[in-house]
Amino acid sequence: MLLFPGAATSRWLGLAAGVPDALRARVISIDRPGLGASDPAPGRSLLDWADDVAELGLDRPVAIAYSQGAPFGLACAHRGVISALAVVSGTDELAAPAVCDRLRPDVRTLVRLPEAEAREAFAVVADPDTMIEMVLSMSSDADREIYTEPSFTAAYRRALTEAFAQGTDGYVTDTLLSTTRWPFDPAEIRVPVTLWYGARDTSPVHSPDFGASLARRIPGATHHMLPDEGGALLWTRGCDIVGSL
Repeated sequence: MLLFPGAATSRWLGLAAGVPDALRARVISIDRPGLGASDPAPGRSLLDWADDVAELGLDRPVAIAYSQGAPFGLACAHRGVISALAVVSGTDELAAPAVCDRLRPDVRTLVRLPEAEAREAFAVVADPDTMIEMVLSMSSDADREIYTEPSFTAAYRRALTEAFAQGTDGYVTDTLLSTTRWPFDPAEIRVPVTLWYGARDTSPVHSPDFGASLARRIPGATHHMLPDEGGALLWTRGCDIVGSL
């Protein structure tokens, strides 16, 4: 099982402790280019990531894509290099007109910036402290309870510290790719996709309708909307998510 982590997090932030062992799952988390231990790849695209995953030589593993990792996971599903995908609190195609019109005004303005201005705006998040502060400011009480738990905070900070070790470009490029139009049509995805969202997720950069419209764009997708959960589903409902794959 592959894990495509969220924004600016290296491979060190995985699932909740004990989940892989309980379900006898081998989870492989991969740093995207310019993050953690992965070399930069100037000019890369979402579909280039699918090519990178294909180069691993695995036999179409299943995958989990969390938050900003969602468009990267969906690119892999589109290319057929994975056999099934769980999108967890995933970023929708924010630049698609039907989605962009529903975004919070400040996020909509950011998504519509020209590339050079967008890169400059994203580069403001340049270190772990800034990222943690931003995430907490956008989180509900339900998620802050998870994110401020000492063992989670330590793992999150470790993942962020390594992710920013090469500078900000890896994170900036990831964010630009996830907030511009995707170079593939989700309607052409032919592998099973399950989407998981929590109604108490207050992040303005995940999905304005908690994945409902994204699920309708993907043939046969299953959409789970959990009324009492926030966006931290990867750590609160890990067994359910892994089990679904």
